[in-house]
Amino acid sequence: MIGIPAASPGGDDQSIEERSGRTAAQGVQHEPAGHLGIQPLADWTRDGTLAEYVAVEARNLAPLPGDVDFTVGASLPISGLTAWQGLFVHGRFQVGQSVLVHGAAGGVGSMVTQLAREAGAYVIGTGRAADRQTALDFGAQEFVDLDNDALSDANGVDLVFDVIGGDIGKRSAGLVRAGGMLVTIAGPPEAQPADGLAVDFVVEADRAQLSEVVQRVRDGRLRTNIGNVSPLDDAVSAFNPTERTKGKTIIRVRP
Repeated sequence: MIGIPAASPGGDDQSIEERSGRTAAQGVQHEPAGHLGIQPLADWTRDGTLAEYVAVEARNLAPLPGDVDFTVGASLPISGLTAWQGLFVHGRFQVGQSVLVHGAAGGVGSMVTQLAREAGAYVIGTGRAADRQTALDFGAQEFVDLDNDALSDANGVDLVFDVIGGDIGKRSAGLVRAGGMLVTIAGPPEAQPADGLAVDFVVEADRAQLSEVVQRVRDGRLRTNIGNVSPLDDAVSAFNPTERTKGKTIIRVRP
């Protein structure tokens, strides 16, 4: 692969893998040249996926099945892995637990909602009033309007998945039952559950986990939440919209 400057932004990607014939990483068995691959995540220290070419470690590549659209593939790495790791790795989810998902209509929250529901959770989604139907469509069994409903009505949940932080994150700590957990991607939690645990994490590349996510998309158990698809030339404006955009923003590098 051809390397690109470290300053190029972008953390997840879906592309055709092209090889120069040299081994990209020792000890890794490679797929044939031209094999479609999803890049789960570029290294956080350099990113670089908003470009025509990017060099990545082979261990960070997962196959993209031919029946999964490129745009759908591009939407999966960060959102899908964040949801998977927050629920099953850090949140230690168990069948039958209740899960409160903040931002349940968003790119990450919709993935969390679907994965939790499929795994046997009772899911309560949150968001703005306009997000209610979307969150319910993704599988939430209840919805809390953060502007108009009492968040305290969701008291006593086993797991809170927080993507918002701030005051919502602090108040959410008080909703966790004894022995439960608050998981957040919004930075170190400002409050701890009285008799539970709180953890913040940064998503990591994981080939096996991403393959699990992709398989669920293939068999219809998981739907992506794509809000906007823009060409590379419009990337700056796409990531700085003048109006609120629902779902994941996808940048199409090549027409």
